[in-house]
Amino acid sequence: MSLENKILIYTDGACSGNPGPGGFAAILLYKDREKIISGFEKETTNNRMELKAVIEGLKAIKNKNLPVVVYTDSIYVQKGLTEWIENWKKRGWKKVKNTDLWKELDLIVNQFKNIEFKHIKGHSGEKYNELADKIARNEIRKNQSL
Repeated sequence: MSLENKILIYTDGACSGNPGPGGFAAILLYKDREKIISGFEKETTNNRMELKAVIEGLKAIKNKNLPVVVYTDSIYVQKGLTEWIENWKKRGWKKVKNTDLWKELDLIVNQFKNIEFKHIKGHSGEKYNELADKIARNEIRKNQSL
C-alpha cells in the first residue's frame, strides 16, 4: 500500500498549567491536501487536549475505509489505544481518568477499517509534529483572555 492512499494525522495538545487553559491541533494529510483542525478549552488538562486532538482529527475523516496513521507525541494516548483500552473496557472503565473522551475515541476508532497509532518523539524537529504543537499553543494564546 502506497503512502498516497493513506491519511496521515499529526496531533498535539497543550495546556497552560495542568489544569488550565488548553489547546489542541490535528493536521490531516492526504495526497496533496492538508487540513488543520484546532480548538480551545478554558479549563482542562494536557492529557484531555491530547485525546481531543485525536478525536477531532478522526471525526474530520469522511471515508472510514481509507487507511489512517495517527502520529502522537503522547505515550498516554498511543499506549492507551494500542495496549490499555481493552483491559479498561473489561474492568468497566474503573479508575480510568478521562473516561468520557476514551469512550468517545473508542467508538470513533471502531468505525475505521484500518487505523494505526504511532508514537513520535515530541520537539524532535518533525515538521508536522512541531506545527501541531505550535497551533495548539496558539489556541491557548489567542483565547486566554476569553
